[in-house]
Amino acid sequence: MPTYYITTLNIIIPIFVVLILLEIFYANIINKSFVIRSMDTLSSLCSGLTNVIRDVLGLTIIIVSYSFMVDNFALFTIKTTWITYVVAFIGIDFAGYWVHRINHSINYFWNHHIVHHSSEEFNLACALRQSISNFFSLTFVFLIPTAIVGVPAEVITFLAPLHLFAQYWYHTRLIGKLGFLEYILVTPSHHRVHHAINKEYLDKNLSQIFIFWDKLFGTFQKELNEVPPVYGVKRPVRSWNPIFINFTHLMVLIKDAWKTNNWYDKLRIWFMPTGWRPKDVENEFPIVSIDSSNDYEKYYPNLSLKLQIWSWIQYTLVFCFMMYFINNLHRISFVEGIQYAVFLYVSIYGLTSLMDQDSYAWIFEIGKSLFGFVLIIFYGDWFFISTYSDYAITLLQIYFASSSTIVLYFSFYEKKLIPVTN
Repeated sequence: MPTYYITTLNIIIPIFVVLILLEIFYANIINKSFVIRSMDTLSSLCSGLTNVIRDVLGLTIIIVSYSFMVDNFALFTIKTTWITYVVAFIGIDFAGYWVHRINHSINYFWNHHIVHHSSEEFNLACALRQSISNFFSLTFVFLIPTAIVGVPAEVITFLAPLHLFAQYWYHTRLIGKLGFLEYILVTPSHHRVHHAINKEYLDKNLSQIFIFWDKLFGTFQKELNEVPPVYGVKRPVRSWNPIFINFTHLMVLIKDAWKTNNWYDKLRIWFMPTGWRPKDVENEFPIVSIDSSNDYEKYYPNLSLKLQIWSWIQYTLVFCFMMYFINNLHRISFVEGIQYAVFLYVSIYGLTSLMDQDSYAWIFEIGKSLFGFVLIIFYGDWFFISTYSDYAITLLQIYFASSSTIVLYFSFYEKKLIPVTN
């Protein structure tokens, strides 16, 4: 993992968090045109953690590296100037449009993207809902043009995370239409359309930075005053757990492929349009699908104030664990990094399962704590943390014990409440 990427994360993560807090303050207290809900925001933040963990470990398979394409396909050797960066940025955006379009168009690839659309709200925190289920990337296919003209690999490597971070700001309902910028850039208005399930808006505005790709390839739709966007996915996930959400569509595909009696359907289900199911399975095992005209309850279990406060405390601690992880990655071996990632993922799974009021949430919490104790015993340390403080190990042990106790309390002694309408 390049050092500059870690440095960028250390800068950009606090900025993102501050902007989320400002949006919450403005929307809930000053503007009050809509409410940003606590647990939905927390689920988005947890999803952001899962994506960062995967990225810093480099767990996505690159089928063909960009460096290989430049070395073998480039027709020119070009000098790196500001024009090179402009061409590269446009090339990345072109690739992003087509990968995004594939994610929306083909059954298997929708699983790569469903988590980003899973929130039934639309705010800055939603931008952090990024996939951990895209085990391999198709981006290289659409970067072939930039490789052919000879754009250096280091330019693409530098711009790629900046291109991703530049997609953050337009996930908001607080900014209206932006005049002439609507013709050039993806704006909040354009992206509200993209996240909506209204039939007028579905699978539109797939561009990431420059909106002209949608206009060029026929997927543009402006936001209509008479059609307020309804957010979410057609088959609601009804969960705060980002790890579960990341694989929920894949599980449907696996089950449908197994259950159908048609061998042709078993093969083609993966490459059919998003949402397609074999007829025999669809008739015998229907799945509820919604549209914007339905009256349906948004997913929002009525959690006690104590549980909500505990969830935010747990998230804050997991966030600190993750920041320690990425800033000490250079001292940690790959095997240790995988162990740390497992600890973080189990922590997030346990936290968000508790938010879902799942009966098995306590199992993951105790498993996390036991795994933490095992790591301390095995290494005699917690990934070099004792070099920072003599008391760190003791504090960690106290946390593991107390966290398990508190989650057991919420799982068995606090009354479970039935989800209610907002």
